[in-house]
Amino acid sequence: MKNHLKTVAIALTTIFQIASCSKDDGGSEMGAESYETTFKITDAPIDNANVEAVFVTVSDIKVDGTSLEGFNKTTFDLAALVNEQTKTLGNLQLEAGSYSNIELELDYDMDASGNVPGCYVELVNGEKDKLEAASNRINITDTYEIFASNTNEIILDFDLRKTIKEEQGTVSSNFDFVTMTELSAGIRTVNKEATGKIYGTANDTQNPSDKIIVYAYEKGTFDAEVETKGKGDSNITFANAVTSSEVSGFNNEYSLNFLAEGEYELIFASYSEEDDVLTFSSLLEVESTTGLNLGALSVTSAIQLSANVTITGTK
Repeated sequence: MKNHLKTVAIALTTIFQIASCSKDDGGSEMGAESYETTFKITDAPIDNANVEAVFVTVSDIKVDGTSLEGFNKTTFDLAALVNEQTKTLGNLQLEAGSYSNIELELDYDMDASGNVPGCYVELVNGEKDKLEAASNRINITDTYEIFASNTNEIILDFDLRKTIKEEQGTVSSNFDFVTMTELSAGIRTVNKEATGKIYGTANDTQNPSDKIIVYAYEKGTFDAEVETKGKGDSNITFANAVTSSEVSGFNNEYSLNFLAEGEYELIFASYSEEDDVLTFSSLLEVESTTGLNLGALSVTSAIQLSANVTITGTK
């Protein structure tokens, strides 16, 4: 009998030890290796010719409830962070895996130097128009990966085109942030290590446009009827585009940056400009100068894809 009880005790002890080891081997394993992760911010350009700059003051940044190390309240011009330009926000030690909870805390009233306001649009005439939203905390729920590497750079793409609106029908310019739901959806997060880019030139021989914007969509997701009419409470056009780029410069260049690996289609849109206001005119017919299928461009982190096009007309 004693031997039987001793055998049962040993078996139960073994079971508890196995259960304990199994728990420790989970995602929250104590002592698991963590990796230096840098968080940076960038912007897709705003399609408003009257906007000179967009200053945003960030007072705190939290990842899964933990504030970034080395971050202090800072004010920066989002509109200047285009064409792969970024600003480093801070660092954090994170275990490898998927994350989807970043909180940006904004100060609408006072910037990092104590000046007012904290967030505002600066117009080409120098006028400042304060930006505000229903809450000063923006919850970003876009999923991103941390790799078992110390080269992790998480890019927050704060798309001004999707996150700022201008009230129409007013005598003076009146800008504001969009709704909180739209504001959260207008900021995407990607690990730079798993991104590529599509860049090129747009030869506009017929010159029907005052401005051309290139939009990158995940393959098969572009619906012209929906995207050109405006979506949501803030009537955002091309709302489902992953990112966008203005065709500019002497060579009519564009660059769609920090694209997650996958297949994309490019949409070229013509805009007319009157009194510093850009208005969507039409979609453009384009042809690749090298025979690429512009409706199925494959992006990987190992290559930067060149896609030069010629504009052949309007749709």
